[in-house]
Amino acid sequence: MTQELIDLKKSILEGRYADALAIIDELEGMSKQAILRNIQAYLNILLIHLIKNQVEQRLTGSWANSIRNSIREIKKLNIKDNKKSYYINLDEWETLIEEEVIEDAIADASDEVMNGVYNQFQLAEIVDRKQLIQTALKFLALTYSYSAKELPTVVAETLTQLSGGEDWKVRRR
Repeated sequence: MTQELIDLKKSILEGRYADALAIIDELEGMSKQAILRNIQAYLNILLIHLIKNQVEQRLTGSWANSIRNSIREIKKLNIKDNKKSYYINLDEWETLIEEEVIEDAIADASDEVMNGVYNQFQLAEIVDRKQLIQTALKFLALTYSYSAKELPTVVAETLTQLSGGEDWKVRRR
């Protein structure tokens, strides 16, 4: 990015405004790609913990914290500077999960589920993908409906609906 800024400055100083605008477009694209990569990283973490919950049928405080944090960070990253539009719209999440994230999440989760008893191929056979995606979409939808202040409470309430969620809630009192 440093080279692009140097080139941008040089283009402006030399009056090559078309070149400068092209560099600005390139910088905007790079920025968007970085944001999308960060969103995907948090989405991967979300899916890993939802996979662990689905397979192990329990919810730990650590998993709940990871899910809550992932949802909060996705909300922060996904909203554009104008505070009115998103990088990923609500109707785009399912495709993103299916096409770009779920396989990595299953592979990553295989090291953690049941202390690594399943390899990624075995875990892929066990995971109910449809249910996993629907659960993830339920959490992601919250980011469009609730403020950053309200979100942690709403996520916690939604966590209680997961397998072992009621047990998690009782232990946390």
